[in-house]
Amino acid sequence: MADGEHSFFVLPDIATCPDCIRDIFDPASRYYHYPFTSCCHCGPRYSIMIRQPYDHSQTSMAAFITCSDCGRDYQNIDNRRYHAQTIACPECGPSLSLLGESGNLLAEKHDALIAAIQQLRAGKIVAIKGIGGYQLLVDATNQQAVERLRLRKHRPQKPFALMVADLATAQQLCLINDLEQQALTAAAAPIVLLNRCDTACRGEFIRPEANKFAPTSAVAPNSNLLGIMLAYSPLHHLLLNKDNDLHALVATSGNRQNEPICINEHQALTRLAGIADYFLSHNRPILRPLDDSVVRLINDKITVLRRARGYTPLPITLKTALPDTLAMGSQLKNTIAISHDNHIILSQHLGDLDMDATQQQFQATLTDLQKFYQIAPTRIMHDLHDGYASSLFAGHLGKPIQAVQHHYAHALSCMAEHGLEPPALGICWDGSGLGTDNTLWGGEFLLINSQGFERYAHFAPFSLPGGHKAIQEPRRAALGLLYEAFGSCVFEREDLPFSTQELKLLHAALTGQLNCPRTSSVGRLFDAVASLLELCQINQYEGQAAMALEMSATSSASDQHYDFHIQPTAPIVIDWKITLEQLLEDRSHSPVELIAAKFHNTLAEIILTLAQRAGQKTVILSGGCFQNACLTTKAAKRLKSGGFAVYCHENIPPNDGGLALGQLVAAKYIG
Repeated sequence: MADGEHSFFVLPDIATCPDCIRDIFDPASRYYHYPFTSCCHCGPRYSIMIRQPYDHSQTSMAAFITCSDCGRDYQNIDNRRYHAQTIACPECGPSLSLLGESGNLLAEKHDALIAAIQQLRAGKIVAIKGIGGYQLLVDATNQQAVERLRLRKHRPQKPFALMVADLATAQQLCLINDLEQQALTAAAAPIVLLNRCDTACRGEFIRPEANKFAPTSAVAPNSNLLGIMLAYSPLHHLLLNKDNDLHALVATSGNRQNEPICINEHQALTRLAGIADYFLSHNRPILRPLDDSVVRLINDKITVLRRARGYTPLPITLKTALPDTLAMGSQLKNTIAISHDNHIILSQHLGDLDMDATQQQFQATLTDLQKFYQIAPTRIMHDLHDGYASSLFAGHLGKPIQAVQHHYAHALSCMAEHGLEPPALGICWDGSGLGTDNTLWGGEFLLINSQGFERYAHFAPFSLPGGHKAIQEPRRAALGLLYEAFGSCVFEREDLPFSTQELKLLHAALTGQLNCPRTSSVGRLFDAVASLLELCQINQYEGQAAMALEMSATSSASDQHYDFHIQPTAPIVIDWKITLEQLLEDRSHSPVELIAAKFHNTLAEIILTLAQRAGQKTVILSGGCFQNACLTTKAAKRLKSGGFAVYCHENIPPNDGGLALGQLVAAKYIG
């Protein structure tokens, strides 16, 4: 890096290396049981950097004066801690402290660690200050402890992630193939969504032995997946030491629902009050929140679903340069992005911008990215929906702004990841995004060209009674779908999951089209079918209904599919009425698993049919619906067999977490 220039390649935070793990368990090492051990090959990076270049004095380690022993290691070219900017030991580095609920000091240093372990074993909830923020930990084998965490965090059903000490322990719990093993043991150390040992096999797996310490059912109720991560910091390794009798810990974000994770004691004691029983903290400042990243095997590729610690801020490199531009992302799963020359930095996952605390973190990240990389953007890109908090903020920055249609940005984000240029067919399916006709899109086939896009085809729209409430209640999406197909006679059915009073109000709303926005969303179609199959009527967390439908579909090997009609209009409309009729007929005599599989197969057939009609051999699959491994794998298989070049997300989330990247790329093609 030349003087005065800022590098666009900054290392993310790296999991503890094997050599440092050996050090912390070696009684002869001066790093024995030291929870901040690191070297040139591992440790915190981006989370502690004040500014560039990466140097001890430019990090939150600056307050810790290196002792003579560490100084010798730092200067020794043959030592793996040669010029390690995070070098520290018990004599000169950060230290632990255990705090009570009111912030009172209970223990320090190694005593704090021992006391925290005792509390975890006793079933208490301990908030620990990790690498990129606080985590809430509880013994995963303790049913009452996990249920208490659910109650306090207002998280009744959404699965928790688990942290285990090593790969061998993970293999006791889940079926892990080679690609998943590589992801688990990688330096990024993400949460990997894995099939539980007691679920159906899918291919060749490393076979686990008998499960010795299965987590309680409260960890991931009604799910065939477990989110597993390996211990990635010295503190995690010390907590999960085999002598502590803590084999698996629930490790969930240290935040309240829809808020950013806490990064300092004040935030933790304030926001986690009433959740955590104890706080295992330390005195090394965290400068930016970095939640745990989440990945999943989809279509034989490890796919990032939440991009944060371990991945951010690795740059995305484009083939051509862009002017310095800032992209504001979406309302949900927000990330922001900046560009300089042919490099793009996508921020860490920030979360949903519905809460004041998340909006404040969003604004802080806007400032931080520009300052850290010394970028002064000349243009601001934002979502077409001007009611999104991200779009509103764009208008306050005093720079020229440009709106980008939501699904177009989805397609461009996948194209940018793979270094593709137009033309391409972008198949973009999600929950919703504002379309150019001011309706809610979500089942789109877009022909991408060098000037923008053409809406080539979409699913026939239907009404969502109650608007946003229909997102929370799949039964409402189902009612809107039935009403679209059969009209008011649907209210004569006796199997509708509503009270008489609710049906009266919903009938009036649908017939008068009162707060019943129209949508072409495949995400809402998933919700509706899940409701019709009685898998989920009310979502306790985002995507619950769709995940239940996917889980059912994976239990059937059927290749059957339902019929559908293509209306040769411009744009083409995919008529799902006959699909719905056949699905409803199946309900009386077919297992739910078969119906779910046939529905997924139908969507894959629709994709192939429309791709063949469009005549564009490069096909992009993007949007939140393609987090569904069953759908994505079926669609990609059919497309490839049809001679298409198929591109799916890998390093950039297919959901709205990748939207800011697509918004930046759009600057090349529009306006």
